[in-house]
Amino acid sequence: MAGKEYIWGLGRRKTSVARVRIAPGNGLVLINDRKIEEYFPVDRLQKMARKPLEVTETAARFDVFVNVDGGGMTGQVGACMLGISRALAKAEPATEAALRRHGLMTRDSRMVERKKYGLRKARRGCQFSKR
Repeated sequence: MAGKEYIWGLGRRKTSVARVRIAPGNGLVLINDRKIEEYFPVDRLQKMARKPLEVTETAARFDVFVNVDGGGMTGQVGACMLGISRALAKAEPATEAALRRHGLMTRDSRMVERKKYGLRKARRGCQFSKR
């Protein structure tokens, strides 16, 4: 891998952070040094992670290397999507409009709502007992 020109992108979702490097290649996608099929065993998550490459039709032109940590599977795949999208937009500025049209350049800012005292969960109260 020495001598390759990498383009970096950073993606975040919930508590997950994905640091993405892309380089000219033939479509290899590695997440934490494992193939995407091993890291995300669910087909839906694999499709979500590859969506930026499919939207821009650049799946066979770039190798993607992702280092992701924190959160669960959904948060990690969302962070990967955003990181890959940002790196692709940096590599080929003409693809940014297509990525933005599909909502792939926007950080999903939704976070878990905190639990409040006096309640069982963030909004759920205790069961009401009349007697």
